[in-house]
Parts: sequence; C-alpha cells; structure tokens
Amino acid sequence: MLLPVFSLAFWGFIVVSSAVLFPVALVVWALTAPFDRRLRLQHLFTCFWASLYSWLNPLWRVRVDGREHVRPGRTYVMVANHQSFLDILVLFRLFRHFKWVSKAEMFRIPAIGWNMALNRYVKLRRGSPESIARMMDVCARHLADGSSIMIFPEGTRSPDGRLKGFKHGAFTLAQRARVPLLPIVVEGTAPALPKHGFVLRGRHAIRIRVLPEIPVEHVVATPLDTLMGETRALFARELGQTLDDAVGAPAAPPEAARRSS
Repeated sequence: MLLPVFSLAFWGFIVVSSAVLFPVALVVWALTAPFDRRLRLQHLFTCFWASLYSWLNPLWRVRVDGREHVRPGRTYVMVANHQSFLDILVLFRLFRHFKWVSKAEMFRIPAIGWNMALNRYVKLRRGSPESIARMMDVCARHLADGSSIMIFPEGTRSPDGRLKGFKHGAFTLAQRARVPLLPIVVEGTAPALPKHGFVLRGRHAIRIRVLPEIPVEHVVATPLDTLMGETRALFARELGQTLDDAVGAPAAPPEAARRSS
C-alpha cells in the first residue's frame, strides 16, 4: 500500500513543481536566448529541474560515472539504451549540453513539453517517414551548430530490460556530420519503474556510465550496418547480456531517410 501512495505523491510533485518551474524556465529563456545561441543555460536549468526528481526521491541512489569522457567543446551523437521513463530524468544528471530527440507526444505535456520546445529539442513522430527525414535535418543543423544530440537508438523503451534492435538514425547522423559517437549505459531504471505502469517499485540503485567515445575516424570508415552492430554488441556486453538475450535485429534505414542522404 505504501508504494502506490508514495508513487501518487511523486507524480503529484512532478505536476506541481513543473507548474512552478516552467515560469522560471520562461524567464531564463527570455534573459539568455538573445546571447546564448545554443541555449546552453536553458539546458542547464532543465538539467537542474529534471535532477530534482532523483535527488529528492529516497528510493533511488543514482551514480554517474565517466563524465570525463564528455570532452569540453566536443560535439557528439550520444546514444543510450532505453529501459524506463526514468532514463530521461537520470540522463539529465550528466549536466552536459545536448539536444534530445523525443517523440512528438512529449512536447504536448503541459509545462514539461513547453520547456522542451524552449530548449529546441527535436520532435519525432514515430512511423512517419516525413517526420524522420525532418528530424534528421534538424539534428544535422544542431550538430553543425556545435550542439550534441542525445538519442535512444532502440527507439522506444524495452519492456523487460533486454536490449532491443537499434535503428539507424543516430549512426547515420554521426557519419554525415563526421562526429564521434558517445555510448552511455543506463542500468537499474527498468526494475525501478518498468515500461508498463506508474507505480514505483521500491529502492533501487541506478547507474549511468559514459563510455569512451567511438572515434570519428572509425565512425566514418565503418559501413553503417557494421557500426550499428558493433555499438549494439558493446551495449550488450556492458549490460551483461548476449545478443541472443537481446531482442530483435538492427533496423534498416527507411526509404525517406535514404533519399535525404
């Protein structure tokens, strides 16, 4: 009985705090956007906002390792495995600059979605070739402007923590923009809050590990399918899974994305 009550209080805190913090985000945007072209300060405020929910939650012990692998002034395509809604909250604990790629529905959430729009995060409507092509173009502009991109190559949350097949988008972006890939391993969020349901599942240790970058020389010299397979195998090893344990195979580029290459 305690966990459902605590969960209700947690989600209620998110609603109330978002209503309070969005006006602050709006002020930050109004004061900094004229001189902060990439909205770095806006993103840092968003990192603080999102981190509140793991800092203040006594059920979660979040550890972040490998921040030193995010080199100052370096632009990356950041790729992370996706186990839970909590991944989004805890990845903000990196306090490093990036633009999220997120499903379009998230931008319709009051306060939170509006702040995502202020940050110029990137919308994606799943299953729409036109939206995929538009997402690739917007991400390419952000990368050219010096902002890293954060994307879940699985595309959606794993229902059981097993690694799903990777989609091509992140890898195509890195090859076109000639930037390194930065793998980020998320552990412990799936048992804390599984894909289906909103009841928190008790005390859990959550760990974020930033791995060494995959150098741009390797990214551009490696065939796309091979690069996807190597990166997926890296995640599987780091998660203690085999590719036989993982789900699905890498997804081939859709026709719209091939036409835009």
